[in-house]
Amino acid sequence: MAKWARRNDMILHLHRAGHGTYTRQKTHGVSFRVIAKWMRMAGVDHIHAGTVVGKLEGDPNVIKGIYSTCRDTVTKQNLEQGVFFDQDWAGLRKVMPVASGGIHAGQMHQLLTYLGEDVVLQFGGGTIGHPQGIQAGATANRVALEVMVKARNEGRDIWNEGPQILADAAKWCSPLRAALDTWKDVTFDYASTDTADFVPTPTSA
Repeated sequence: MAKWARRNDMILHLHRAGHGTYTRQKTHGVSFRVIAKWMRMAGVDHIHAGTVVGKLEGDPNVIKGIYSTCRDTVTKQNLEQGVFFDQDWAGLRKVMPVASGGIHAGQMHQLLTYLGEDVVLQFGGGTIGHPQGIQAGATANRVALEVMVKARNEGRDIWNEGPQILADAAKWCSPLRAALDTWKDVTFDYASTDTADFVPTPTSA
């Protein structure tokens, strides 16, 4: 498929449906870090790589390690992020991580803080499920992203000020106000099963 996509100037996306049957088994599963490496070697262009918040939850450090695996030219060992050795990707193309699965405009400050900008933010239900329609959903997401990036670029602490930044923007953007009202109570608060299992060992030195 990757060879066909290259020949026909097409982007090859790898969806993550069904991954939980093998990536969320702590005792006999396959970590998504491994899947990300396989798919990078296979020639995938972008992949659902975790969100930290939302349905595709994940330990923040583990998600950073997966994103590094997708985006770095050389991925350096980082035990806290589950990266156990240096990986030089040589001439292999990078993979664009996609954050998708239960994310919405009200989480924009969290998404930018955890994932940075080099990511595709895919608000499926957060767009299609908007009470004013798909166009309003798209507007809400765009405005939320723009005001958050602007605030961050002005030096504001978007992690702590994020909800207020969104609330202020919602005063003049009715689609954003409707989105925040609709999804304000939607959270996925459960412990991640994919953790690095790394605990720093204190030494006397």
